[in-house]
Amino acid sequence: MSKLFTPFKAGTLSLDHRIVMAPLTRLRSEPGDKAGALLCEYYTQRTSQGGLIISEATPVAREGYGYAGAPGIYEDAQIEGWRTVTDAVHAGGGKIVMQLWHVGRQSHPDLQPGGKAPVAPSAIQAEGDAYTPHGARPFSMPRALELQDIPAVIDQFHQGAVRAKAAGFDGVEIHGANGYLPDQFLQDGTNHRTDEYGGPIENRARFLLEITQAAIDVWGADRVGVRLSPSGTYGSMSDSTPQETFGYVAAKLGALSIAYLHVVEPRIKGTELISESKPVAAKHLRQHFRGTIIAAGGFTGESVEAILQAGDADAVAFGRTFISNPDLPDRLRHNLPLTPYDRTTFYGGGMHGYTDYLKAPTSD
Repeated sequence: MSKLFTPFKAGTLSLDHRIVMAPLTRLRSEPGDKAGALLCEYYTQRTSQGGLIISEATPVAREGYGYAGAPGIYEDAQIEGWRTVTDAVHAGGGKIVMQLWHVGRQSHPDLQPGGKAPVAPSAIQAEGDAYTPHGARPFSMPRALELQDIPAVIDQFHQGAVRAKAAGFDGVEIHGANGYLPDQFLQDGTNHRTDEYGGPIENRARFLLEITQAAIDVWGADRVGVRLSPSGTYGSMSDSTPQETFGYVAAKLGALSIAYLHVVEPRIKGTELISESKPVAAKHLRQHFRGTIIAAGGFTGESVEAILQAGDADAVAFGRTFISNPDLPDRLRHNLPLTPYDRTTFYGGGMHGYTDYLKAPTSD
């Protein structure tokens, strides 16, 4: 039998199979950055018995936005909408964790309270575009967080974890990948600070470890995951010693006994397939992290079995194929053909390309 369809545990989450729905930004919230009925239908369709869903990236603060239309968790009024989602997932026999998000410098004043500059560990501008209410705008020059401002940002993650619990989630995941704020602190290409949050890796990792601890204080370590993208370059990310940097972080997260480490594999660079000479993949981090590892990035039904059998990962997160195949676990189990996705419908819009993909005729 395929290992993909054997049970496993991520912390205290007992799951019937190893197909995880990856966090997928879709930008279809209702006014007030609330999760609405359409968003609830989308998650309900993709719930599988005994499966795990990681929610789309969910900002913990207004300052954490880089993409208009993302549902938030920065105020109590947003809890109720998310509660309808978690209730629906649980009714379908699934589990769901919320991914907590702060984009840091990957933003624009059009998305910031009072039109201020976005925040970052250092005033270094990223390449790329923010999705504003007025369309795509280049990421703007950020302002470096003052030392005295950092505890308030950590508390935003803490409060996001509190609200996620009130909304009925089964845990939370810290979005420490893809060049967002925790990643910006972690990598030396974006962190030029000289205080206790900059310089050696012990200092640069401090922010990520502190926000992880803030979530643990709410949930317990066995309900908290962390996502990393050691080989990602989106948003002008770079590090001079990535194997050492991410090996250190993986070891520290392992010492915290978190529920799982979610690793974006090096084959993905933004949205394109790549090949790198010295990638940092799940198999490298396995040397430092002995807990549950979820790997993500361009997997197929065939390639997933290899990484599971090798023991480099315990589960695999699927993204784009989950968009166009709401019954993906069933299709993979029965070797059914996959519906191709339409990239033009990924971000924003209505039901088209969101909730109008059909399940296979033989699906349960």
